Amino acid sequence: MVKEIISTSNAPKALGPYSQAVKIDKSLYISGQIAIDPKTGDIPEGIEAQTHQIFSNIKAILDSVGFSLSDVVSCDVYMKNLKDFPLMNKIYAEIFDPFCNKSGYPSRATVEVSNIPKGALLEIKTIAIKK
Repeated sequence: MVKEIISTSNAPKALGPYSQAVKIDKSLYISGQIAIDPKTGDIPEGIEAQTHQIFSNIKAILDSVGFSLSDVVSCDVYMKNLKDFPLMNKIYAEIFDPFCNKSGYPSRATVEVSNIPKGALLEIKTIAIKK
């Protein structure tokens, strides 16, 4: 078993003492991503823009090690307010729809939390396994 720490400048730097991702053999564990634009450090307004930015960050980490969204097997979604769930869920489905016929949707848990770093509206943690 080989453990590799993953870091790419195409996704935001970790906000604390943790890695962007850890790769072990064919598994990739991506730390919770919030909607920080890696170029500007800004967080966009609104649940839709934040959901898109988070998946852009996740995709950048996946791409950096030759993985893709079709390799994602699980997502944990932490939301500041579950009233935003329908909008997040719509974008989530749009992102994974191109892959669901081939590999099915990833497993997922979605929970409401009292606070998310930097005032973000959601955070998504992801696990991917290369097929």
